[in-house]
Amino acid sequence: MKRRREMERGSEIRSAIEELTLMVKVLKPGDDHDAAHIPTKPFIYVCNLVIQVLDKIGPTMAVLRQDIHQNIQRLETAHESDPLLNSNLVEILKKESSEGNARKVTSCSRAFLWLTRSMDFTLALLQKLAKDPEQRMEQAVEESYNTTLKLWHGWISSAAFKVALKLVPDNETFTNLLMGKDGNYETLKEEMQTLISLFLPLLEENHSILSFYGLERLKST
Repeated sequence: MKRRREMERGSEIRSAIEELTLMVKVLKPGDDHDAAHIPTKPFIYVCNLVIQVLDKIGPTMAVLRQDIHQNIQRLETAHESDPLLNSNLVEILKKESSEGNARKVTSCSRAFLWLTRSMDFTLALLQKLAKDPEQRMEQAVEESYNTTLKLWHGWISSAAFKVALKLVPDNETFTNLLMGKDGNYETLKEEMQTLISLFLPLLEENHSILSFYGLERLKST
């Protein structure tokens, strides 16, 4: 509850920066994937912040938002079933892989995969907006989708996204929503760059782990 209140009071980007700063410190990147560590609760917290950022894009992200929420719930359920054992997401993936359940539609492994891809999309969008603030929001969202999620979506999801693009807000509206009531644009730019630099090592580690467990190329069912 305390974290939720903090999230509501401050910028989602600022909250994500604080959480990712702590997460990156405990990551154990390298070739020994058995020793890898991605803390489950902080990862879930960052995913909830991603939802809040996507909410500001509007109805275009409704389907993606629902998928993220369902995948978060799956990880939360697994964590709550054994908070000690499942405090490390890699241990959850390792267990499902050994039991032959990793590729199942309802697996935590698939949830982790799609949450990582949702973060890929968010990162791509932030990179575009930080690089070219004048780029039309609709174009930035579409290009980010095409390079991160479209390859893995079926034609129905892709078609629905195409239609929903018409509902994307303009740049100024989206920027104002991200800044919040008392924010300013220069601060937002700095925070976006910081968030991008923190997202990169986390996503690099995530994709390395997904590749190790043979999950990287899975498409939606």
